[in-house]
Amino acid sequence: MPKIDGHVHSPFCPHGSRDSFELYVERAMALGYSAITFTEHAPLPEGFVDTTPDRDSGMDAALLSDYFRTIDILKEKYEEKITIRSGLEVDYIEGFEKETKKFLTTYGPRMDDSILSVHFLKYGDQWDCLDFSPDTFRSMIGYYGSVDEIYKRYYETVLKSIQADLGPYKPKRIGHMTLVKKFQQLYPASHAFSEDISSILQEVASRDLELDYNGAGFVKPHCGESYPPLDIVKEARALGIKTVYGSDAHTAKGLDQGRTLMDI
Repeated sequence: MPKIDGHVHSPFCPHGSRDSFELYVERAMALGYSAITFTEHAPLPEGFVDTTPDRDSGMDAALLSDYFRTIDILKEKYEEKITIRSGLEVDYIEGFEKETKKFLTTYGPRMDDSILSVHFLKYGDQWDCLDFSPDTFRSMIGYYGSVDEIYKRYYETVLKSIQADLGPYKPKRIGHMTLVKKFQQLYPASHAFSEDISSILQEVASRDLELDYNGAGFVKPHCGESYPPLDIVKEARALGIKTVYGSDAHTAKGLDQGRTLMDI
């Protein structure tokens, strides 16, 4: 089976490393990959204010042309050695569907592949990047009332992202669908949310979408498993859902992370 990484970041990531594209590609080839997709964090929707301290969750929209042009050059440079795909990791921000659809209509034709992810949750007028830090997650517990309520809200939002009308260029792969578990060893939920997860998987299957089988959770100090974990992956595959390994690497060294612990 070809070795593919469908979720790789780049030097265009405002909160990542400055490792060059070439460093990522050369390491991917050394690890035996036949294809990788660069899925940089897309600019957040117009009108949405990033609540992270440095407001660096998405790339600068002014750099998009340079980003795609650079990947085009890479494709040509390495065309006989490895398949390189251009893409973005697009945030689903509830209430900003029209803005996201407009963005995808503009830039979708430039993408070979893409991911739709949920990082931000809305509580009243408050927005939080739920995976930013343990401190952020702890503060969320204060007004959500419990860890379970955060999990419930997260899975509701993931389901909405799958159902949202984002146009013909809507990403075909759902990113790290259990990201809410990033701090589970510090703040565990009381149950597995099996019904919520099954509803999500049924919706993914009915729309012929894919799942990002993300290895980054294995290297997060308070997670210890993939996003999603193996039991959910097995349930997904039983429904005919394709899973695509993603390292979610933000450094060249991060390529391949978690892979040996996963059922690839």
